[in-house]
Amino acid sequence: MDINKGLPAIASHRDLHVWIIENQRMVPVPERAYGNFFEEHCYIVLHVPRSLKATQGASSDLHYWVGKEAGAEAQGSAGAFVQHLLEALGGAAVQHREAQGHESDCFRSYFRPGVLYRKGGLASALKHVETNMYNIQRLLHIQGRKHVSATEVELSWNSFNKSDIFLLDLGKMMIQWNGPETSISEKARGLALTCSLQDRERGGRAQIGVIDDEVKATDLMRIMEAVLGCRVGNLPASVPNKSINQLQKASVRLYHVCEKEEDSVIQELATCPLTQDLLREEDYYILDQGGSKIYVWQGRMSGLQEKKAAFSRALAFIQAKGYPTYTNVEVVNDGAESAAFKQLFQAWSTRKPENGNLHGMSELIRGRLDVGKLHSQPELAAQLRMVDDASGQVEVWCIQDLCRQPMDPKHHGQLYAGNCYLVLYTYQKMGRVQYILYLWQGHQATTSEIKALNCNAEELDLMYHGALVRVHVTMGSEPPHFLAILQGQLVVFQGRMGHNRKGLPASAMRLFHVQGTDIYNTKTMEVPARASALNSNDVFLLVTASICYLWFGKGCSGDQREMARTVVAAISGETKETVLEGQEPPCFWEALGGRAPYPSNKRLPEDVSSFQPRLFECSSQMGQLVLTEVVFFSQEDLDKYDIMLLDTWQEIFLWLGEAASGWKEAVTWGQEYLKTHPAGRSLATPIVVIKQGHEPPTFTGWFFTWDPYKWTNNQSYEEVVDGGLGAKPAIFELTAELNNFQLSRGPSHGRAGPLTPRTLKGSQDGSGNELQLDSKGGGTSTSSYHSSPKPTIKGSLSREQLMHQAAEDLPEGVDPAHKEFYLSDSDFQDIFGKSKEEFYSMAKWRQQQEKKQLGFF
Repeated sequence: MDINKGLPAIASHRDLHVWIIENQRMVPVPERAYGNFFEEHCYIVLHVPRSLKATQGASSDLHYWVGKEAGAEAQGSAGAFVQHLLEALGGAAVQHREAQGHESDCFRSYFRPGVLYRKGGLASALKHVETNMYNIQRLLHIQGRKHVSATEVELSWNSFNKSDIFLLDLGKMMIQWNGPETSISEKARGLALTCSLQDRERGGRAQIGVIDDEVKATDLMRIMEAVLGCRVGNLPASVPNKSINQLQKASVRLYHVCEKEEDSVIQELATCPLTQDLLREEDYYILDQGGSKIYVWQGRMSGLQEKKAAFSRALAFIQAKGYPTYTNVEVVNDGAESAAFKQLFQAWSTRKPENGNLHGMSELIRGRLDVGKLHSQPELAAQLRMVDDASGQVEVWCIQDLCRQPMDPKHHGQLYAGNCYLVLYTYQKMGRVQYILYLWQGHQATTSEIKALNCNAEELDLMYHGALVRVHVTMGSEPPHFLAILQGQLVVFQGRMGHNRKGLPASAMRLFHVQGTDIYNTKTMEVPARASALNSNDVFLLVTASICYLWFGKGCSGDQREMARTVVAAISGETKETVLEGQEPPCFWEALGGRAPYPSNKRLPEDVSSFQPRLFECSSQMGQLVLTEVVFFSQEDLDKYDIMLLDTWQEIFLWLGEAASGWKEAVTWGQEYLKTHPAGRSLATPIVVIKQGHEPPTFTGWFFTWDPYKWTNNQSYEEVVDGGLGAKPAIFELTAELNNFQLSRGPSHGRAGPLTPRTLKGSQDGSGNELQLDSKGGGTSTSSYHSSPKPTIKGSLSREQLMHQAAEDLPEGVDPAHKEFYLSDSDFQDIFGKSKEEFYSMAKWRQQQEKKQLGFF
C-alpha cells in the first residue's frame, strides 16, 4: 500500500475532517454526512480548532475509529494512515483509538446532535447520504444523554424496550416512539437527532410524528403496526447503561514502560495524586484511569519505534489487565497533552510561558479593571474572576439561631470562624439589575448552621424570583470579587460572634495574619498567638491588653504595609506600635510565649497551572455522579433540561437549565466532583450556582461567544411536538391508505391490525412523489401530500359523502375530525380555494374556522 498517494490534503477553512478507509485509500466524507459511520469500515477523524490554528505548537486531535464489523485489513490500513498523517502534522496531535459504541466524549462532541451507525459497508458507487431518497425503511435505536447515538436494528417489536427511543423511518414519514420510561431531556435530544436526519437525508421534506402516549397516538400506532405487525406481550426494560461514575475515574495509576532486551517491562510508578515531575522526557508511560481509559504519554526524547508502537502496547496492556477490548486509548505527546490528561495531575506547568513573566492577579486587576471593559469583554471578567469593579450595593446577614440577622454596615467585613454569613451583592450590567449571593462558611461552623445557611439562601432566592447567582465560599478561599466588595477589610476572628455583635471576645493575646497588597486581594485571618505562626513575607498584628504591635516581615512590600495599616482600626483601637522583623522588643516575644522558628525563606511565585476549562453534563446513576464531557464547548451545548458543570480549576460553576430536575443536588454534585477528582482538588474551591438566563460575565467569559438573548426564543419539547412538526398531513394520508387497504381485504380484518406485516416504501426513482403499501394481498398507491398534482387518489370520496355529514353517517374508516382530507386534490382546491399544502400550513384555529364555514367540521 502506497500511503503517500492516499494521503489527502487538509482543508484550512474548517475545524473537522472525516475520511473513510475504502480499498486502502482515505476517501473524504462529505460534510453533510459527518456523524454517519458504516459498521464494516474504519474512519479517521481530525479536529483542528480554528481558535488554535494561529497558536504555535497548538495540538489537534486525531481519531482512529473502528467499526464493530471492520476487518483486519481495514484496521491495518487505518493505522498506517494515522501514523502518516501524524507525521504530516508534525507530531503535535493527540491520538485516540475509538471503538464503535464506546467512543470518547471528545469524539462524540464533534457530532451534534448525534452519531448514526449504519449497517454493513459503503459500496464504492454509493454516497454516504442520498438526499431525497424515499425508498427507505429502517428502525433506529436512539440512546444517550448529552451525546446521542442511533443504531440500525431489526425491524421488529423485539428491538423495542421501555427506556429508550426508537425511530421508524419510512422515507417520507418518520415516527419517533418514546419509551414510557424516557425522560423529557432524552425525548428532546432524540427529536433533535430525528430533525437532523430529516434535514440532511430528506432535505427537510419528510414528515415527523412523535408517539409519547400510544393511547393518544392511534393513527401513528396504526402505521407502526402496519410495518412491524401487532405487538405481543409487554415491552422489556432496557439493559442498564454501564456509565463510568466519578468514583471509578478517581483511581489513577502511572506505569513506566522500559525495554529490557527484546521485551517491554511495565512497572507501576505511582498512584494519585500524581505530579508532573514523574514524567521524564526520554521515556514513555501508561496511565490507567480506573480501567475507563488508558493514556500513553510519549516523552519528546523517546524513540521513533516506541512512538509507532504506542497503540499496540496500550492494547497489550488492556489485554493483560483483562479490560474490555473497546477500552478507549489516548496517546499524548510531550508538550501537546490534552486537557483531560493534564487534569489527572495535581498541577501542570508549561515549560516555556509564551508571554514571558506572568503577572500576579492583583497587578492584572489594578492595571485593567474597568467596569465597562468587564461587561463588554466577559473573557476579561472570567480571567480576573471579577463581575464588575465592586462598586455595587452590599448587604450582610449572620446566621444566628438558624435565622439570618442583618449586620451593621460598619461591621460588614468582620466575620467569625464559628459562624456562617450571607453576603448579597447588587450591581447593574447594561442597565439590568443583577445579584450575587455569597454563602460564606466558617471552619468552625456546625452542621446545623451550614444547613440553615443554605435554607436561608433558598428563601432569599425565592424573594428575588430565582435571580440570585449563588457562590459557596469556604473560609480562607474567598474569590477576588468577594474580597473586593469588602474593600480589603475582611477580618476573620476565631470563635463565634456574640448576639450583640460588638467588639472582640475577651482573650489575653490575639495574633492576626494580614495578606494582600490592595483592596482586591487583602484578607486578615486570626491565627494561633505563637511565634511559629509568623512568616517573613507578610504582616502580622499582635493585640495585647495594653498595646497593638504591627509587625512587618523583611519580605513584605510597601503595598502590604499600607494595606495592613488600614486594617488595624477594624481590629483594635489600642495604641499601635510598629515593629520591624529583627528589631522586636522583649515584651513582643513574651506575649507570644517566647521565640520559635517560623518560615523566613523568600516566597516563590505561585506556580501557574495551564489548565483549560472543561464542561460536563451532570447526571446520577445508582446514586453515583456521572459526568459526560463536552469538548470544545459553546453556548449551544447548554440545554434547558441540563445541569452542567464548568470546571475552571479556580472555581466550579454549576449551570441549571430552566427545565432541569435535580437542582437541589447541584451543590452536592459539585462537592462530589471535587472529592473524587484524581488530582486531589481542594474541597474549599468556590462552587458557583447559576440559573439559566442569569449568567454573570465570570461564567459567560469562558465561552467563545455568548448571546444573552438566545434563551428568549427557545421552544420547549412540548411546543415543538405540538406545533412545529406538521406531521398531520402525512398521518392522514397513510391512515387513508391503511383504511382503503383493509376495506379491500374485507370486514374480517379489524383495525387492531392482525394483518400480514406490510411494508411502506417510496418510489424507486428517488423523487418521493409516491408512497406504496404492499402486502401479499396486493396494494394501493396514493399521491403524497407534498407531491405535484397527480391523478385522483384511489378511494377518495365525493364532496356529497363528506360535507355536512354527521360522524355516524360517514363512510367506514373516515376520520370525522379530518373529513376534508378524503377529498380529491381538485375538489379540495375548488371548495377551499387553496391546496391541501397551503391549508395545513395555516394555524389550527384558522383551519377549524374554514372547516366550520364549509361544512367539514
